[in-house]
Amino acid sequence: MPTFEITPEMMREIIMDHASAPRHKTDPQDESYLSMHSSSVNCIDDINVYLKEEGGHISDAKWNGVACTISTASTDILCDLLVGKTKEEALYIIEQYTHMLHEEPYDADALEEALAFMNTSKQAARIHCASIGWDAVKQLLEEHHHGD
Repeated sequence: MPTFEITPEMMREIIMDHASAPRHKTDPQDESYLSMHSSSVNCIDDINVYLKEEGGHISDAKWNGVACTISTASTDILCDLLVGKTKEEALYIIEQYTHMLHEEPYDADALEEALAFMNTSKQAARIHCASIGWDAVKQLLEEHHHGD
């Protein structure tokens, strides 16, 4: 577990901060980004995620589209976590996040602000919203394995 306790108020504040002012919500300005589309039948979510890899590391991560508060915040936080990581590190972070959402043992230190979604499992309908961007990035990384 992290060295501090994250309160429900802190979780709400992190989520609202990223939902109201997402840092990575924009289309890339060049064609060098890998992209993956994802949408939901249960929510308004219809997004694209974008990754730029350079020298074996993710040098940039972006997303854009229409998304609910939970999807917006979780995808934006994911982009924060991915920049500077290798593909293996990125997949590890995504795996830990998935474990957390499904109330399985996970490495909290790998998740940073994504810990704001630790109670999502108590609202089963929100799990998909909290993971739509994460699932798309995982699929993108797995499909572009040959680019290593």
